[in-house]
Amino acid sequence: MTVFHFFNCAILTFGPHAVYYSATPLSEYDTLWTSIKSAVVYLFTALVKLVCLATFLNVSESESDNFDPYQELLKALFGFIEVAGLYFALTQLTHRNISQNHKFQAVGLGWAFADSVLHRLVPLWFGARGLEFTWDYILQGLEANANLVFSISLAALGSLMWLRKNKPKTLIPIIYACAGIVATMPTITSYLRRGLGWHLPKVVGFELFSSLLIAFISWQLFVACQRPSN
Repeated sequence: MTVFHFFNCAILTFGPHAVYYSATPLSEYDTLWTSIKSAVVYLFTALVKLVCLATFLNVSESESDNFDPYQELLKALFGFIEVAGLYFALTQLTHRNISQNHKFQAVGLGWAFADSVLHRLVPLWFGARGLEFTWDYILQGLEANANLVFSISLAALGSLMWLRKNKPKTLIPIIYACAGIVATMPTITSYLRRGLGWHLPKVVGFELFSSLLIAFISWQLFVACQRPSN
């Protein structure tokens, strides 16, 4: 039963990444190497971010469950290290002859998969195989799905910011605002948990809803920027 629960949670956490790759044109255009390279870039930026957090943050055990605005502001600022890494993955890595539509999806997919492996694989391996059933790892899998949508949306917004030159000027503030919201989502969810005392199911529900909303807005912005200007 414990092994069955582990495999269920693992499929819920990592399965959507494989389904997205195989069910979209990404598999037809063989963009796997692009996703792998973006995953490596994510791991490097995560290491840099971890070093910065360990250097500049000083959180005691008594403060670990409390929302500290100063500490969370620093975390949000260091979170933009990942945005810089995403910029590098979109603009500096050599990609195969694929369109902009497929490029940001491949980069976002690799980015999300690396995040899930780094932050969820070890807790899943040691926790989901426990003797006592818990919903935490199912919620963790749903949270990974929301992060997948966030990552692809952020990559789409990044491609509009850094690769699309002829985008309508009226949409530029909306693009940057949406990207800023996605980049600071960890701080937002931290405030919901520690500041407002939301429980994990409620936080995960918020993440799922907000990820779908951001994805819809990003899709509309991407379509609007592809229309020929008059």
